[in-house]
Amino acid sequence: MTSGTDRDMIDALIEAISAPHDAGTLEAKALSYRMRRIAHHLETRIRRELAPQGIELWELEMLACLRRADPDCRLSAGELMRQLQLTSGAVTNRVSRLTAKGWVTREVDEADRRSVSVVLTEEGRARAKAVFGGKTETEREVFSPLSREQQHRINEDLRTLLLALEGPVA
Repeated sequence: MTSGTDRDMIDALIEAISAPHDAGTLEAKALSYRMRRIAHHLETRIRRELAPQGIELWELEMLACLRRADPDCRLSAGELMRQLQLTSGAVTNRVSRLTAKGWVTREVDEADRRSVSVVLTEEGRARAKAVFGGKTETEREVFSPLSREQQHRINEDLRTLLLALEGPVA
């Protein structure tokens, strides 16, 4: 299964479980294990970078999601659920915690009083901007063993997979 001479932990794991599985199943298992381990390494390093700055990864992700909502950094709770892949309870809890920090506000839609928007405050924008660079540098560092061409090829392949799982964005 390995293309080079070096083996990683997943190669050993796949070898240990190979007997009852066909090659296609083993390849899918190896890919799944590697993707989870890489995601774990990336998240651990980003959390380590953010901790001294007093911000958690979920907080930064919520602030970034709102920051991308041009022009006024405003999204409905439903849109936050969709973009961040969270439950309504998780969004409510997180918005409450960020509101307490002064990073977001809740605003009732004047046209439809049942609808509430979550809006990024100036303090929230400043907080996010202060830590974006460190997160970006950590991402760059984690993927630095891969050439730009390799990163592009993996991105294209993962996009194909995400489109099959989630469909295209509207």
